[in-house]
Amino acid sequence: MKFDPIASGNSIVYFENEGYTALNSYLKEEKPSKIFVLVDSNTLQDCLPIFLAKLETEIVIETIEIEPGESFKTIDTCVGVWNALSELNADRKSIILNLGGGVVTDLGGFVASTFKRGIPYINIPTSLLAMVDASVGGKTGVDLGVLKNQIGVISHSEMVIVDTNYLKTLPGKQMRSGHAEILKHGLITSKSYWDKCSDLKNLTLESYDAIIYESVQIKNNVVTKDPKEKGLRKTLNFGHTLGHAIESYLLEHNTKDAVLHGEAVAAGMILALHLSEAEYEFPSQEKEEICNTLLSIYGKISLNHEDYQHIIELLKFDKKNTHGKINFILLKGFGEAVLDCQISNERLLEAFNYYKNL
Repeated sequence: MKFDPIASGNSIVYFENEGYTALNSYLKEEKPSKIFVLVDSNTLQDCLPIFLAKLETEIVIETIEIEPGESFKTIDTCVGVWNALSELNADRKSIILNLGGGVVTDLGGFVASTFKRGIPYINIPTSLLAMVDASVGGKTGVDLGVLKNQIGVISHSEMVIVDTNYLKTLPGKQMRSGHAEILKHGLITSKSYWDKCSDLKNLTLESYDAIIYESVQIKNNVVTKDPKEKGLRKTLNFGHTLGHAIESYLLEHNTKDAVLHGEAVAAGMILALHLSEAEYEFPSQEKEEICNTLLSIYGKISLNHEDYQHIIELLKFDKKNTHGKINFILLKGFGEAVLDCQISNERLLEAFNYYKNL
């Protein structure tokens, strides 16, 4: 199936082979001094040979490898990449091609945007999460310790190439993690999109092509209207305020198992839906059906009463907060978001207890 490119800020999202055609034309026209391909150890092995076979250029190509995983999405990793760029004689006419999941595209975009005050970069997302979320919209950055995405800039890539063939290299757990963002798009947009995406048993890799395209359209429509996250773009953070806090809390505790981003966001969406019912009368039956669906896909993260207050403490670092107040995104119904909601600790504890007892 052929999909038209999507204009996103100063960037364009291309799909499948049209993306490689656009990339090769770009390299021919712009004539960068050097091409740097940023990968992690997984995409180095599974994706880089496929990608390099698509390039048609005589420009020198250098590969820079980073360690995989959220725990390496740090300034220290950036320093390593900046040093590698300097040692390999990168200049302001060089370009970085980020081949990987959300960690690679977020960190690579930040590295490019700050090296020599900014060099161009292109995202080639290889995970479902990066295809529908991380690589689109211009957000770049790294974590500060365990605190998610505290350091970064909004800086659009030259283009994004979405090639679902890379998903064949992705473990099932990572596919489910990325699917959480698609389900979020359904909740903040329309019940029809939720219904289309919530039955994983009927989804194949082939059917994901159209779903990914629609998900990118949904995110892009929001980002285009609110590029600096003054209002509407905040809706893309539904489930993320508590989800990020849970993810950060588990990352910093050696005695607890870390969870994938999508697993934490799924838990955050369940908590947010309970708060949405309590505060804004989100329909109870729909809430139960949605929560049961999320639970059937992602299971339940083991949290106890001792954990709750630590997670609530981490909420104060959320990027949406202003004037010392913790702001949540809640829903009145499908596609009916309420921005900047302040919630009492008592309500939060009720939501955690609801989650624990599911």
